[in-house]
Formats: sequence, structure tokens, C-alpha cells
Amino acid sequence: MTKPQQAVCILIFSFSFLAILTESRLSIDYYSKSCPRFNQIMQDTITNKQITSPTTAAATLRLFFHDCLLNGCDSSILITSTPFNKAERDADINLSLPGDAFDVITRAKTALELQCPNTVSCSDILAVATRDLVTMVGGPYYNVYLGRKDVRVSKAADVEGNLPKPTMPMSQIIDIFAKRKFSVQEMVALSGAHTIGFSHCNEFSGNIYNYSRIPHYDAHYNPRFAEALQKACADFQKNPTLSVFNDIMSPNKFDNLYYQNLPKGLGLLESDHGLFNDPRTKPYVELYARDQNEFFKAFARAMEKLSLYGIKTGRRGEIRRRCDAFN
Repeated sequence: MTKPQQAVCILIFSFSFLAILTESRLSIDYYSKSCPRFNQIMQDTITNKQITSPTTAAATLRLFFHDCLLNGCDSSILITSTPFNKAERDADINLSLPGDAFDVITRAKTALELQCPNTVSCSDILAVATRDLVTMVGGPYYNVYLGRKDVRVSKAADVEGNLPKPTMPMSQIIDIFAKRKFSVQEMVALSGAHTIGFSHCNEFSGNIYNYSRIPHYDAHYNPRFAEALQKACADFQKNPTLSVFNDIMSPNKFDNLYYQNLPKGLGLLESDHGLFNDPRTKPYVELYARDQNEFFKAFARAMEKLSLYGIKTGRRGEIRRRCDAFN
């Protein structure tokens, strides 16, 4: 993409962004009067949680994606199923969402309810917790505009086919983002979230075991890496919790090494290899591998945009008393 094209894209994004903020009346300091200690409570909560459970940042980032990409950033992912409703979090793709992410949101909500009852939405808590945790592990800071409401609907049936899976063809993943007005470049930037966190062995086992051709693993893998994965995941059928870091070089640091790994065959998931091998996405992988500042700027813009996708305000939502249940 040329610099003039980039400028046009940024300009279009800025106008769209302002329109959303004007229409929804979101603001950075939304809770400055109604809950003055909001930022401090959030910082204390996530800092304590991240120190005791260092995987919390990656877990919360993944939870945020699974909430926002479906029908918007409305905390529908946090609802617990009942005998009368199977909620989003019990859809197959969401069953592996880590408990640490749900726990940090619950802790923040409990602390905020004691300080400012019925004031701060779970949707805002998730958005801010994600941003602050990403920043804590070295990622870029970006603005989070506040004033979202929590949705009153959460159905597992809405999930299938509407969230990207690592086994999907790249065209299908691109299409999922395009339907939500995200460009290929924005999708590649958001995929950089794989620079932290881990994936369960059953998410990529089909690519490292019993592969139909010789060698008996997907040829996109570095041979030594494939052999190491086979050993690490050897008992995954008996132990489905077995997992491997998404970025083996710096798994707990938010940086651009994820992109640098892909040309070397060190991508973990099929979709990771797809990013480097698809001509539509490869130029952006190469750009972000070369220039971490470009990656950070693109990631921050895309996250700011995603945090405003499909938000509910006014009477379209509520402020839940507890994040896992409707009022």
C-alpha cells in the first residue's frame, strides 16, 4: 500500500470513528464523575492478577476478540448458560477460553460494584482490562472510549462460522473480518495478538501427526520445530489441556517476533502459516516483521476500531450487576 493510500484509509477511519463517538456519546473520561476511582481500581485489579497469573494478558485479549468479533463489544461472551439458554461461552470454539480472563473481569466488577454500584458496564471493564494488560506486557497503548452497555442476549447458536478458526482457509478468515468492515491489513495486524499466549495441541494436531504426505507433518513447519511439537503434544489425546506457546521466541512479551517466526516455519497454527503464504496477507506480515513500530501503530488503530464495533448504548443494553448473568 502506498503512503497516499494509507493516508486515505486513516482519514476514512477517523471520520467513521468520530461518527461512532458522536452517535453513541462515548468518551475517555466517561466515569470521571460517576466513578472517580475507576482507572485506579482497574489498574490495581489487573496488576495483581497478571503478577499471580502471567497468562492473564493473553487470555483476556483472546476473550475480548471472541466477544467483539461476533456481534460487537457487548460482554455477551461473559454470560453463563442456564437450563433455558446455552450461552456463547459454551459454543465449541469458546470452550477453551482460559479461566484467568473471566476471573480478572469478575474481580474488577466486584471491586467496582463496592465502590460505584450499578455504574460501570462489564463491556467497558473487558475493553479497558484488555488494553491495560496488553500494555503491561509491552504492547502499544491505545484509547478506549467508555460508555458501552451490556447486551441482554447470548446464544451459542450464533457463534458457529462467525469466529475465525485456525483450520479455516485464509479466504474465509478474511471474509469474516470484511463483513465487519475490517481490511486485510487490519486483520493481519490483529493476528499479531498471537505474539503472546498459547494454543492447545488439539488445535494443530492434524498438521503434525499422521499427515498424508512425507514428511508426516505439514511441510510449512520447520522440521526441528515440527519434531519438537510432536514430542510436546505426544499425550494430547489423553490430556486435552496440553498446550504450546504461540510465539516460542518471546511468549510473554508483546512484540513483532511472531511475524519474524512465520518465514522460518515457526508458526504454530495453520492460519499462521496461511498469513505468510497467502499473497494478500504476506506483504503485511513482511512489513510488521521488519518494523515493530509499524506493527504497533497498526495494532493500536485496529484495536481501537474493534473496541467500538457493534457497541450497545442507551436502552439497547443494561449495566449488569454481575457479569455472568442478565439483570
